[in-house]
Amino acid sequence: MQHVILALAVLMPAVAATEESGWPYYGGDAGGTKYSDVSHITPDNVGRLEIAWTFRTGETGEGYASAGSLTFEATPVLWNGALYFTTGFNKAFAVDAVTGRGRWRFDAAIPRDYDYAEVASRGVALWHDGDASAGAVCAHRVFFGTLTGRVHALDALTGRPCTDFGERGSVDMTLGVRPTEPGEYTITSPPAILDDAIVVGSAIGDNGAVELARGIVRALDARTGAVRWAWDPIPKDADDPASASWQPGSAERTGAGNAWAPLSVDAQNGMVFVPTSAPSPDFYGGERKGDNRYANSLVALNGANGKVAWHFQLVHHDVWDYDVASQPVLFDLERGGRRIPAVAQATKMGMIFVFHRLTGEPLFPIEERSVPQDGVAGEALSPTQPFSSLPPLVDHGPVTAGDAFGVTFFDQRGCRRAIEGYRSEGIYTPPSLEGTIVYPGYAGGSNWGGIALDPRRRLVVANVMQLPMIVKLFGRDEGERRRAAAELDDWGGGGMRGTPYVMARRMFASALDLPCTRPPWGKLVALDLDDGRIVWERHLGTIEDLAPGPVPNFEWGVPNIGGPIVTASGLIFIAAAADNYLRAFDLKSGAELWKGRLPRGGQATPMTYAIEGRQFVVIAAGGHGNAGIETGDFLVSFALPRG
Repeated sequence: MQHVILALAVLMPAVAATEESGWPYYGGDAGGTKYSDVSHITPDNVGRLEIAWTFRTGETGEGYASAGSLTFEATPVLWNGALYFTTGFNKAFAVDAVTGRGRWRFDAAIPRDYDYAEVASRGVALWHDGDASAGAVCAHRVFFGTLTGRVHALDALTGRPCTDFGERGSVDMTLGVRPTEPGEYTITSPPAILDDAIVVGSAIGDNGAVELARGIVRALDARTGAVRWAWDPIPKDADDPASASWQPGSAERTGAGNAWAPLSVDAQNGMVFVPTSAPSPDFYGGERKGDNRYANSLVALNGANGKVAWHFQLVHHDVWDYDVASQPVLFDLERGGRRIPAVAQATKMGMIFVFHRLTGEPLFPIEERSVPQDGVAGEALSPTQPFSSLPPLVDHGPVTAGDAFGVTFFDQRGCRRAIEGYRSEGIYTPPSLEGTIVYPGYAGGSNWGGIALDPRRRLVVANVMQLPMIVKLFGRDEGERRRAAAELDDWGGGGMRGTPYVMARRMFASALDLPCTRPPWGKLVALDLDDGRIVWERHLGTIEDLAPGPVPNFEWGVPNIGGPIVTASGLIFIAAAADNYLRAFDLKSGAELWKGRLPRGGQATPMTYAIEGRQFVVIAAGGHGNAGIETGDFLVSFALPRG
């Protein structure tokens, strides 16, 4: 491991001398509301925002085999006058929150020659030891996971490893999870903190095989790194009630079902809320017949022992890669003068589900509806899927020739002909040999950026995508032949070893590389949880940094990766869109009030805080390699002019 302490760290006081208010957790608070009560910036003055400082990490991906997949998805957290965050290749930083100057830097020194399943790190978690003496080493700790599946603990004041944690400051989380290829088992979201334990999930490369790594969720002692409990989303115990939803013998072979999105914690009730992903592989379930419960679910665990308190499966027998991909949001719902502890979960299907936090009872009705059938040979689809009674945030209907889009006649005609050749019967149309239009696509709906929730107004704000994807299955022999002949090089996909099929997938786009269905492809939507209605929605983003040069800069609403935040003054801040802007919207009306140009795309979730009487809004502007958005290493801070 490499470790560099900048000179400023030596001069830094042990306790912040300035008053600060802001963002101590990845999601703003432990319940992931992404809400801030800091209100210096208002709808009246937001138009005066300007860049206060810019910090560059130096993370370009140079020398890494996976450089083309680089992202900068981190949301910093604030403590002691510093912002703490990580980069895609697992460098950790502390940066002065007022000036943007570096305090310390730590490099986890992960191997550069691995083909990592994903190059992302969404941030860190802070833990403060209430039993430590003042000024003790590692009394305040920074925890983060790496692309090699390790969890590191650093002294928040100096950036040095906490050598009493695990093996000289880190714990190897790949032990006992049946990892396959190096780089397939990663940790991309920050741990959750519950008392003196950290709870850690994992990200596992999709679609390689049936027998992938197991997505075990574990609680580690924050001081020593010892495992306190472990919970596997794929039940291996025949006495587990969820075992009946698996074909006999399949749970032992199947992998994934992991929790790669951030987790949420209800410290008062000692509960951890876990969003789980699809079991392996994503697009064929013939080797794991049944509903596959605990996968694709919101699961409430007892934080003391890891036992399931309740769960609700949001997708039965997933063959669409509809992971529960975003952080559960904890809040109180008001009904009949009563405050009800609630948890809201956004999904890739563009639906919001809301449950009683302690019992799992749906607080808005959920209906099982019939969905398309006739999967490929060997498949065993669920005849129904759960639908929330809250209005969907995206379209669920079939894609027809009338939906074809193009900026030229020839472009549109090509999309129309392509639509006519694919299968599309609305949401949950199964993968097929002729090719299926998956709509909403496997990128969302709502993805890891999730939702923001104003707990006073009980308004949910979500950025969503209406982006069609194509998924096509090939028989094993044909698929291997096509892959060997480079016929699928323009597709993503997976070998799905252990199944009769090879899978190929990609965005459904025209010859000009624009989506083949009519815009908007990205929207910002506000949903009122008091009366269950959509208050407003608007297109998010322009094609300024997306389309070919001759195409005008239409505000069509573009693909987006990242999430929103809301403030007490009634503002929404969001970048996310595939253009290089951070924007502010009015929470009541959805009107765009301001936008600030970024040096690269802000495919991350912003954060905000106040320090020394000044409010800052910070966003990681690092683009997104896998999405074809130019990458960079910028952390950009905006504030009102002094005075």
